[in-house]
Amino acid sequence: MIKVTLKDGSVKEYDKGITVKEVAESISAGLARVALAGEVNGQVKDLDYRLEDDCVLSLLTFDDDGGKHAYRHTSSHIMAQAVKRLYPEAKLAIGPSIENGFYYDFDVEKPFSVEELENIEKEMQKIIKEDLKLERFTLPRDEAIKFMEERNEPYKVELIRDLPEGETISFYKQGEFVDLCAGPHIESTGKVKAFKLMSVAGAYWRGNEKNKMLQRIYGTSFNKKSELDAYITRIEEAKKRDHRKLGRELDLFDIYEEGPGFPFFMPKGMVLRNTLEEYWREEHNKAGYQEIRTPIILNEELWHRSGHWDHYKENMYFTKIDEGDYAIKPMNCPGGMLVYKRKLHSYRDLPQRMAELGLVHRHELSGALHGLMRVRCFTQDDAHIFMTPDQIESEVVAVINLIDDFYKVFGFKYHVELSTRPENSMGSDEDWERATNALKNALEQKGINYKINEGDGAFYGPKIDFHLEDSIGRTWQCGTIQLDFQMPERFDLTYVGADGEKHRPVMIHRVVFGSIERFIAILTEHFAGAFPVWLSPVQVKILPIVEKQHEYVDEIKRALEEKGIRVEVDLRNEKIGYKIREAQLEKVPYMLVIGDREMENRAVAVRSRKDGDLGSMPLEDFVNKIVEAVKNKEN
Repeated sequence: MIKVTLKDGSVKEYDKGITVKEVAESISAGLARVALAGEVNGQVKDLDYRLEDDCVLSLLTFDDDGGKHAYRHTSSHIMAQAVKRLYPEAKLAIGPSIENGFYYDFDVEKPFSVEELENIEKEMQKIIKEDLKLERFTLPRDEAIKFMEERNEPYKVELIRDLPEGETISFYKQGEFVDLCAGPHIESTGKVKAFKLMSVAGAYWRGNEKNKMLQRIYGTSFNKKSELDAYITRIEEAKKRDHRKLGRELDLFDIYEEGPGFPFFMPKGMVLRNTLEEYWREEHNKAGYQEIRTPIILNEELWHRSGHWDHYKENMYFTKIDEGDYAIKPMNCPGGMLVYKRKLHSYRDLPQRMAELGLVHRHELSGALHGLMRVRCFTQDDAHIFMTPDQIESEVVAVINLIDDFYKVFGFKYHVELSTRPENSMGSDEDWERATNALKNALEQKGINYKINEGDGAFYGPKIDFHLEDSIGRTWQCGTIQLDFQMPERFDLTYVGADGEKHRPVMIHRVVFGSIERFIAILTEHFAGAFPVWLSPVQVKILPIVEKQHEYVDEIKRALEEKGIRVEVDLRNEKIGYKIREAQLEKVPYMLVIGDREMENRAVAVRSRKDGDLGSMPLEDFVNKIVEAVKNKEN
């Protein structure tokens, strides 16, 4: 007999060799129907996996990440089988599950057309109806190579040859289709309920541009058709909200061929950006931060000292000045170290909170660039907090409160992840344990639920990441709090304690927006370009009907501008309906239509982007209304 510890903590005894599926059946027929895979001692396994020893078992459904992975991995095999049926000469490369879907790479004579994707979908439906069982089998390495050579699959042969000598190789079979695969998979093709092939793109074999270009078909699959339909609707909505498209249409920002990865901000985009930065400065001033600015270029030795040379060099740009070697900063922290070190500090001076809107440059591969989301130069809203060890938790809690206040203003919900020590790291086990426990304690003190993200910390310390949820349900990692015992050591930072001796401070690295550019991209897509009135580059557009109202229009404009409201006037000799439509396309929060009646009554006819026609009101009332909306940062 073996003991199986289930997700709820209960322990059940079973005969040795029982399958994961049989455990599910012993609990309930309903669970057995919806179970897709099992997580055995932290590893996702097929339902027919046999349990030979005492273990911890979680039964996975489509609601679990592991269940989704197995479901979508099987979906990729169904797609590959369909392609092989329709195009027998196609060569198979790789086909993993990915976030929100799956893909498979094929070597074919010509790119797949939209019509061919439709045919592949039809063949996939047939394979699902056939309800083919997925059967795992293994072969010794040499036999596995021979097996795939006989099937004329050179990419699979290459993958097997890269595995160590003596390795046992696993395969999955469904009907006539066999694929090299580590798994896991769901029981049969008939379990896949709803899928859609989304797109096709070129992809170099193994991501190397020196290798052959393959055809990558992307797809997605869900347990219910309603979930698939909702996902496709969300994708279509995301296309409409694409910040690259809206940035051009609204004349906010763009990226040109002359500078791939280096964004340009237009006048209206700068208004948006400056408004965000002004808000950032106000809130940081209230929270006791001092603003600094450090140079973009610093000598190479500094980056050796900081550890970036050993851990981040491939992402950095370099230059020579007066025969000396210099680096263009990829991060602001080493400059912050030098600012702290400029003078002696007492424990009474701590914490020292230094904030910087610092421009950094990082080398990103051209294929990874994406509008403002992934660029080669960006402004981080950094802050570095230097403190005594007993101040760690209170400072982390204060940063959590600050980040929470910021995100509420924009209407964002968020979830939190705690990332632990990565393989490529520096520092002692004791420091890492102390730092990680401090972050856990701060989160628990705030009563915040969090997910552990094993091995995803920074090379110098663990971190808390804040993942925003936008208006169509997508998540974006923005804010972060990183605890660091390493850099103060490397830079020999000290403070004089109450005992008169020198001690080492502890340091927090943190951002709220993450990067100004990326946050603007997220805001643009979140609001679909219709920014809240306090952020809108143009807050009011005045639309006179005929020329004789122009003098009154000037008076309205002055009254609004005196209160700091951003105003544009459309004096063109066009019909008022045309002017209104244009202002709507520009997503201006308020339009003031001015005719003879408004001029005579010292009033304005107000059209709200959000609420439609608000009718006529005294000018003074409208000025008070919009000033209040801006002051309260209404969404």
